[in-house]
Amino acid sequence: MEIIIKGMVCHHCVEAVGRVIRSAGLTPVEVTLGRAEIREHLDDKSLHMLDSLLSSEGFTRILDSESKLVEETKRAVIHHVRQPHECRLNLSVCLEKQLSMPYDTISRVFSAHEGRTIEKYQMAQRVEWVKELLGYGQMTISEIADSTGYSSVAHLSRQFKNLTGMTPTEYLRSSMHRSGLNEV
Repeated sequence: MEIIIKGMVCHHCVEAVGRVIRSAGLTPVEVTLGRAEIREHLDDKSLHMLDSLLSSEGFTRILDSESKLVEETKRAVIHHVRQPHECRLNLSVCLEKQLSMPYDTISRVFSAHEGRTIEKYQMAQRVEWVKELLGYGQMTISEIADSTGYSSVAHLSRQFKNLTGMTPTEYLRSSMHRSGLNEV
């Protein structure tokens, strides 16, 4: 049985949903961003219990087709952002191919449900990826710009500042201060 789940945005979410499914006494066949395949077929009582467990972890099971499309779009955008070497096409072409429908339909439904465009969502996901890479402390900002698909450090910095209110360097300093890394 396939379950479409809202709120899954990273591998930690995949792990959390897997734990929820197992704690409900179910057998996960596969858990990926935005969906879980379980071996069992659930009755209404079991689905209600699963919904409650998912909700306690910040996730929601999706039932209507437009919400499913929005979650599939988010999953495809995240994949496009995080796996740029797999798709050299622009985002709209990739979404049309992955979701098998016209981009204008995908875009209209996404914007109506999310209150922002797919492009704004893509920018936010790229900046989140940059934040994650900055947090690891293993790459320079120039290397991060290159690996995340920015044309230059200046482009990354402008977009980062527009979305977060600070430059990547300022963000790194503030996160180091918050986590106490500068107290050595």
